[in-house]
Amino acid sequence: MGKQVPVDDAAVVHGVDEDGVHQITPDIAYKRLGMVNIVYYGEPGSASWVLIDAGLPATAGVIANAAHEHFGKNVPPSAIVLTHGHIDHVGALEELAEQWNVPIYAHELEHPYLDGTEKYPPPDPFVGGGLMSLTSPLFSRGPIDVSRWLRVLPADDAVPSMPGWRWIHTPGHTTGHVSLWRPLDMSLIVGDAFITTKQESAYAVATQRPELHGPPMYFTPDWDSARESVRRLETLQPELVVTGHGRPLHGQSMRDSLAVLARDFDQIARPRHGRYVDGDLSPLAGLA
Repeated sequence: MGKQVPVDDAAVVHGVDEDGVHQITPDIAYKRLGMVNIVYYGEPGSASWVLIDAGLPATAGVIANAAHEHFGKNVPPSAIVLTHGHIDHVGALEELAEQWNVPIYAHELEHPYLDGTEKYPPPDPFVGGGLMSLTSPLFSRGPIDVSRWLRVLPADDAVPSMPGWRWIHTPGHTTGHVSLWRPLDMSLIVGDAFITTKQESAYAVATQRPELHGPPMYFTPDWDSARESVRRLETLQPELVVTGHGRPLHGQSMRDSLAVLARDFDQIARPRHGRYVDGDLSPLAGLA
């Protein structure tokens, strides 16, 4: 359970580090906030930029200060786009929305977790893999309420304020999870549809050794959909992938590893036991 697909170190995109923001293409940068990545879209100094996902709780100041350094002081984003609404991707969202007063876009199936209506399904601490899995019942399942700013992603798959990009529904990790795709240069921002570190292990999160994994096992309730989402993304043959956890990867070595993950997803990514695999309904599984 929780196997990985090795990735050649040459596939890692290191980028240019500017004040803790890693510029990996002329208009894509990311910042690691502890265990999760956020993405800044837009060329440095641009008056039009987009924040993709909103990190952990208590990181709003870090996110905003990095944006000020990157794009200029008092230049709010044109929009915030969410891959999904788990707490490590929306932890600073309410504070940033209050500060910036800009639209927040998410798939319509994700809205109940973002408008105060529903909590996410309970985590699965019994999937194995390490400390992050065991402590997952302590993570907040929401909901948060940003309904004042919340918008539905356009039905034509366009991504607001990101010309040339389209969103792709990639459910499994959550029902409304999306990935962002730019065909022009084959860049792919995948959220947690698949990741490049073993997120179940605190040691792996700390060391960030590059390897391909399925979505974080402890918060994925629909493994059949997760498999089909990875297979759909693999068919795109991306040149660059930026994930919600782990380092960005590029090139043929990455594509070869992604093909293995897609082909052998059930053997590599799907846990052998757990709440959403064999109906393990131990009381601990519902704590949150």
